[in-house]
Amino acid sequence: MFPLTEENKHVAQLLLNTGTCPRCIFRFCGVDFHAPYKLPYKVCQKVEASGFEFTSLVFSVSFPPQLSVREHAAWLLVKQEMGKQSLSLGRDDIVQLKEAYKWITHPLFSEELGVPIDGKSLFEVSVVFAHPETVEDCHFLAAICPDCFKPAKNKQSVFTRMAVMKALNKIKEEDFLKQFPCPPNSPKAVCAVLEIECAHGAVFVAGRYNKYSRNLPQTPWIIDGERKLESSVEELISDHLLAVFKAESFNFSSSGREDVDVRTLGNGRPFAIELVNPHRVHFTSQEIKELQQKINNSSNKIQVRDLQLVTREAIGHMKEGEEEKTKTYSALIWTNKAIQKKDIEFLNDIKDLKIDQKTPLRVLHRRPLAVRARVIHFMETQYVDEHHFRLHLKTQAGTYIKEFVHGDFGRTKPNIGSLMNVTADILELDVESVDVDWPPALDD
Repeated sequence: MFPLTEENKHVAQLLLNTGTCPRCIFRFCGVDFHAPYKLPYKVCQKVEASGFEFTSLVFSVSFPPQLSVREHAAWLLVKQEMGKQSLSLGRDDIVQLKEAYKWITHPLFSEELGVPIDGKSLFEVSVVFAHPETVEDCHFLAAICPDCFKPAKNKQSVFTRMAVMKALNKIKEEDFLKQFPCPPNSPKAVCAVLEIECAHGAVFVAGRYNKYSRNLPQTPWIIDGERKLESSVEELISDHLLAVFKAESFNFSSSGREDVDVRTLGNGRPFAIELVNPHRVHFTSQEIKELQQKINNSSNKIQVRDLQLVTREAIGHMKEGEEEKTKTYSALIWTNKAIQKKDIEFLNDIKDLKIDQKTPLRVLHRRPLAVRARVIHFMETQYVDEHHFRLHLKTQAGTYIKEFVHGDFGRTKPNIGSLMNVTADILELDVESVDVDWPPALDD
């Protein structure tokens, strides 16, 4: 039974005689509940074959832009007919085509796939429809409103939905009626599905890593297109995650970074990895532990701890107040002049030393030129021999330690060399701790 009021039945018959489909008749008559739109037909084959894990989904659809033109023509017809009855029909009174389509498909998806439709779901199914008469139905708009249709590099046609809607809002009713039949002619062909795409929102994995090699960069080391070293911390971790999560790609971030020849010891450095379009997303805590062990067994250059799934929002904790955090280092230092233990003991008494660091020469190609104020919170020395001593120091995050030792040709002031009145250089550097309380420690 058609859920139509008496005043709408004449309009419904008029639209039916022009070849309008029953569902669109409901739309123009303002039928805004789901039941009349539903018809059982098979969908979901693409979703089932996609290989994604999901417990809910969100559905999106894109229609050919000339549907807006044809809808506009039908609206003008119904508007005129209702005007004869002293009734009005605004554009907003028509049930949106996308809404009606979702009323048709949502129950089918839920029933076929056994999951709810959820607008906040990370798993999206998008359907794009195309029609061969798009240009034919829309070209008159470009002649009347040329400023609405401008070529774009990433668009195959100027007749996008946004451009067509802009023109329809601009064109006068009398001009439209001169150019386009009202009611619209029955289409020569039906809409065809151009593509059905499935995609899952990114998931995030965090942990802390230790780096034991002095010949391993944090990220791939490529200069002028040439790879300098065969691997990196990023790859040693992410390659395993990509495979297990069946993701398309990843983005790696961390709380600071160490140079290729610097080790990261202690509790390690916090890191997070965004896994893009993962096909597998559900893991038990035991499976994540096993994944961590697999990473650790694969290389003696790194180790990972506290591996866990986190939210996008939680990653912000890693970057919050980054410059206010502290880091602890151990450096083996060489001096050109012979030294005795008493020559370095004064460094132990220096607290909260303020230094100015001009962007180091070695990173000037990738960092803007600036002078950054940093703080050396404390230092502790350990005499080795007349030309070597070990320096333990806690600094403000973002301090360039190598430059604090050798001075970088006077670009860091003061520095160990100037404080001791010697030429100093750094032979080895280890990160002992990164004082960021994230991600949460896990019981191994």
